[in-house]
Amino acid sequence: MSTTILGIDIGSTKICAIIAQKNDDGDIKILGAGIAKSQGLKKGIITNIDLASKSIRNALNDAKRVAGTQYERVIVSISGAYTKSVDSSGIVNIPNRDIGIKEINRAMQMADHNANIPNEYEKLHVLPYNFKVDDQEFIEDPLGMNGARLEVQVHIITAQKSSLSNLRKAVKSAGVEIDNIVLNCYASAIAVLNHDERELGVAVIDMGGATCNVMIHAGNSMRFNDYLGVGSLNITNDLSTALHTPLGAAEEIKINYGSLKSNSSELIELPVIGDDGSTHEVSLNIVSNVIYVRVEETLMILAKTLEDSSFKEQIGAGVVLTGGMTKLDGIRELASAIFDNVPIRIAKPREMDGLFETLRDPSYSTAIGLVLYGGGHFTPYEIDSNKKLRYKDETIEPTRHHQETFDDGDETEEGDIGTAPQADNAKEKLKDLANIQEEESEGFGSKLWNRLTQLF
Repeated sequence: MSTTILGIDIGSTKICAIIAQKNDDGDIKILGAGIAKSQGLKKGIITNIDLASKSIRNALNDAKRVAGTQYERVIVSISGAYTKSVDSSGIVNIPNRDIGIKEINRAMQMADHNANIPNEYEKLHVLPYNFKVDDQEFIEDPLGMNGARLEVQVHIITAQKSSLSNLRKAVKSAGVEIDNIVLNCYASAIAVLNHDERELGVAVIDMGGATCNVMIHAGNSMRFNDYLGVGSLNITNDLSTALHTPLGAAEEIKINYGSLKSNSSELIELPVIGDDGSTHEVSLNIVSNVIYVRVEETLMILAKTLEDSSFKEQIGAGVVLTGGMTKLDGIRELASAIFDNVPIRIAKPREMDGLFETLRDPSYSTAIGLVLYGGGHFTPYEIDSNKKLRYKDETIEPTRHHQETFDDGDETEEGDIGTAPQADNAKEKLKDLANIQEEESEGFGSKLWNRLTQLF
C-alpha cells in the first residue's frame, strides 16, 4: 500500500513543501512542490507565529495544487539554532540470549532514560552509533545475534521545548498536524550522502540563507552537530553596505555576479540607496572582494568548528557542502584551501522519480531529505521525536511496563542492568554545540574596509 508524505522545510529565506508518494517497493516519487518566501523567521528561529504560518500555508497550498492529492505523514524541519546534543549509553541483559527488535528497543530506551537532559529541552533524535554484544564492540546491526548482554551508545539531539511549541503552533495554524520533527542538517545528510561517504566518515555543512548547520557522520550515525548564525543573506547585507545600494539590488548582484575569483574590471550600474533615480558604477572586482571576505570568514569559523569537534580525524571522506550559498562560483576551491586540503564535494539532492528541475538544487537538500526520512531512509535504528523506535519503515512503541519502570526511577526492567544517571560513569557530559555566534560586526567591518581601501 502506497503512502503519501509531506515534507516542510522551514528555512530562514524560504519555506519549501514537497509532497511525495512511497510505493509498495519502497521507491519514492515527487508529486508536487510549493515554495514561499519566509516571513516571521530570523536565523532559523520563529519570531512571528502568524507570519510564519502564512508562509507555510502558501507553500503548502501550491504543493497541493501541483500534486492533486492529500498527504498522510507530515515531516517538518527544525533549525540547529534550537538544539543541544549529548551522548548516552544503555545496557540490558538478554535472558533468552536471542537479540530481537524488542531487546534493541529496550537497550535504546535505557540509553534514552539515562541521558541527563535539562528540563527546558525535549529529545528529537536518539541515534545509536555503536552496539556491543557481550564483549564484542562495533556491531553494525545486532538483530538476530546471540548474546547475554546488549549495550548501545547513542547521540541524542534535543531542542528547546518553547521553540518546538512555537514550531508546532505555526504549522498547526497552517492547517497541518506534525507527525515528526527532524533536524535540518540530518535531513540534508540523508538527501546528499552516498554509501562510501557514510562508511568513511564525513562532515556535512548546509550553508543556507541565514544559517550554516554542521553535522558529522562517523561509524553508523551522526556523532556531532553544530550551528552558525551566518549565511548568504550576510553577503547581501555586506554588498548593500559596501556599495551603498538597496538590499534588493544587492541580492540581484549576488545572484547574477556572485563569484569568489573574478578579476574583471567591468563596471555595472547600481541604484544608490536613499536616492531614487540616482545610479553609480561599481567594478565587478570590488563585488567579488566583498563576497570573498564574508565567505572566507564563514569558512574559517566552520573549519575551526570541525577542528574543535574532536571528530576531524574520522572524516575520511572529507567535507560535503550543500545549501544555497554553495552556488557561489569558486567556493569549492576556497573551502579546500581553508579546510587543509581535505576532499570537498558540492552536493545536490539525490536523483529520484518525479524530481522537478527546480528541486535539483543544493538549496533544496533539506526538503528532499525530509520526504526521504518519511519514507524510511534514516539511521537503521532511531528513537524519533514521538519517542517511537524507528526500524527501516516500521515504528515500535515503548511497552507500557517499560515506560512505567522509567517513570518510577527506582526500578529497572526485569533483565536490565541498573544504570541510574548518577551511577553511570561512562556517560559523557552535556555539550553546548549551538554556541557559535556570528562574528562581531565591528571586527568584520574593519576587515572589509581595509580590503576595500587597498583596491582604490
